[in-house]
Amino acid sequence: MLSTATPAPIRTAALLAAGLLLLTACGEGGNTGAADGKKAEGFPLTLKNCGRTVTVKAPPRQAVSVDQGSTEILLSLGLADRLAGTATWSDPVMKGLEKANAGVERISENRPSSEKVLDKEPDFLSASFASTLAKGGVAPREQFEKLGVPTYVSPADCVGKDNSGGGDGARTAPLTMDSVYTEVRELSQVFDVPERGDALVKKLRARVEKAADGIDASDTSLLYWFSDSKAPYLAGCCGAPGVITKELGAKNVFDDTHDEWPQISWETVADRNPDVLVIGDLSRTTQTAESAEKKIEFLESNPVTKTMDAVKNRRYVLLSGQAMNPTIRTVEGLERVAAGLRDFGLAG
Repeated sequence: MLSTATPAPIRTAALLAAGLLLLTACGEGGNTGAADGKKAEGFPLTLKNCGRTVTVKAPPRQAVSVDQGSTEILLSLGLADRLAGTATWSDPVMKGLEKANAGVERISENRPSSEKVLDKEPDFLSASFASTLAKGGVAPREQFEKLGVPTYVSPADCVGKDNSGGGDGARTAPLTMDSVYTEVRELSQVFDVPERGDALVKKLRARVEKAADGIDASDTSLLYWFSDSKAPYLAGCCGAPGVITKELGAKNVFDDTHDEWPQISWETVADRNPDVLVIGDLSRTTQTAESAEKKIEFLESNPVTKTMDAVKNRRYVLLSGQAMNPTIRTVEGLERVAAGLRDFGLAG
């Protein structure tokens, strides 16, 4: 699910012009992106990305990642030294990346202003969500591209997805991990470390296979709650929770909606009475009941929800917000839900 931080203001024409001059001056220093100062093979690199053509002249040396999911891919590829800044965090950094992440400036916990991004003099900008680099987000992609800053959005948020409506968009086709693997490989190509991308994808595939091995949860129903207790955001059929559910052979009680994160009443939830509640444990504080602790407190005190079977039997699986989004941590989500179903005796 997307961050709901207050949208950043769009940069004025004067500031854009000043930023362009600044970026042009930086480019005149002869930085080709190659560590030894030589032009990297295969560059300029051109990619088709979410309906746009993106050209990267040289491997980035001063990139900014404005969503946590994108940042964690870049950190996993060993690219911390090429990140000038990151933003929009809902969870602690993925385990194993703490040291790498500590050396990268976090320019904003939520969506940053375009001014803050341009202050880092970026030569590449990446995001997990199309809305982050759109009107009402940091700024539209074309605004950065006019300054000579190439932009990249995760294909998982645009391939087989309609973002033209409100909310978090709707899936026109079920998400698969292939979109995440494509993002890993394309970012590794952009930074001229393709062998690292291949190695990471291989590792992720192996984890998916191991987590789902021998599980049959066809008689088990799941509900995924991301955030908000007043008008809860619950997973529809076909986003990252859909990947988890399909791999385990389980059923999502709201698989009849293609909206990514529809807001559904607790009365409807209670009526569908899922066997297991998969709960987002977020560290941000932008909405009500962000942490798992607050969510469980609500579930066990609310007169509508406390009579549900999953609540009475405390069948909760806690996931990071990133594990419920289409990121490399979706694999982490699969592993944890699989382990939970085994613990509850619900995986054949």
